[in-house]
Amino acid sequence: MNTPASITAGRRGLATAATRWKRGAIGAVLLLLAAALFFNFRGTAADDDGRFVAEALSRGKVTARVTATGTLSALVTVQVGSQISGRIQELLADFNTPVKKGQVIGRIDPSLFQAAVERAKANLVAARGNLQKAQADARDADRKLERSRALQAQRVVSKADLDTAQAAAEAAKGQVAAAEGAVAQARAALYEAEVNLGYTTIVSPTDGVVIARNVDVGQTVAASLQAPTLFLIAQDLTKMQVDTSVPEADVGKLHPGMIATFTVDAYPGEPFTGAVRQIRNAPETIDNVVTYDAVLDVANADLRLKPGMTANVTFVVAEREGVLRLPNAALRFRPPRDVARSDDLAPSVPGHRNVWALRGGKPERLEVRTGITDGTFTELVGGPLAEGDRVITDSLEQNSEGGGGRMPMRRIF
Repeated sequence: MNTPASITAGRRGLATAATRWKRGAIGAVLLLLAAALFFNFRGTAADDDGRFVAEALSRGKVTARVTATGTLSALVTVQVGSQISGRIQELLADFNTPVKKGQVIGRIDPSLFQAAVERAKANLVAARGNLQKAQADARDADRKLERSRALQAQRVVSKADLDTAQAAAEAAKGQVAAAEGAVAQARAALYEAEVNLGYTTIVSPTDGVVIARNVDVGQTVAASLQAPTLFLIAQDLTKMQVDTSVPEADVGKLHPGMIATFTVDAYPGEPFTGAVRQIRNAPETIDNVVTYDAVLDVANADLRLKPGMTANVTFVVAEREGVLRLPNAALRFRPPRDVARSDDLAPSVPGHRNVWALRGGKPERLEVRTGITDGTFTELVGGPLAEGDRVITDSLEQNSEGGGGRMPMRRIF
């Protein structure tokens, strides 16, 4: 049984534990705040007046890159269509089916086309019969003409009868020529009917893999306006290409043979390599942005890359090792009006940039020459700066008239 004394002691113990927990929580918060202040101002220094944030120059690697987005596709993709209209009777290939050149992959119902062939054959037979009749009539007309000539020489028939016989012979020759033309037309019609009958058998025009099938058995295809696409065959998926859209401002930095890397969403964090085959001269304008297609050749021996995947491509256009690096924030910094003179705010000479450095704890404008940039650091080519010199990257005070004026903050979590 609990006595009043034991109950009181238990309450005191709970209060003591709660007090200790609160003290621990407060201590943890203070540690977090201290860590935040440490990470916020780590790597920066202020001038003697405490108005500016500065960063020391260091040496390292600067890599200039051009990024673009592209789409993977097979080097050769063949659309297999139908040149005739009809009902799909049979499909002998499906998605991912390997096929060989000349292999039958589908059939269209041939009934109507077989009937057309038979009709064309009958027309050819009739045309040949008409030709034989015309030839017989022509031979008969020639014989009559010869008799008329002999009789006219003996003054038995008149000149008019001879002219009539000659005209009949020439007309008969014309009938022969017309009949020969009809035979040729019938022969051509038969050939056309046989060709159309052959088109009812769909064959693969190349070795490859079927990557798309656009019809089903029983479906009717119409080829009156344009040939419908039945299959899409990729010739060789072990060799692929990436078509990238490179903005016009960056296309001059690329050249054939340049090595590029890219990633796809299917394998995050895993880089693939390709080489620029060509930069096509056909521009594309999307939202008033002109881009050009830089085509990359990509090896795909393991067949992991698939047509249609989106590739995030990076072209390395220049790389410098062990160079003096200038933070890009220093190139963007503009001092307050009370620090800079009017000539300090004037544009720099072409090919040169203005930066502000701390000299003797005070800001001083310096003119430097820069090289390539990676977006974070820029190569310092020339100027009165050396490794360890501190350049101003931001201002700690609010000043609406100057270019600085905000407290630089870093994310803690």
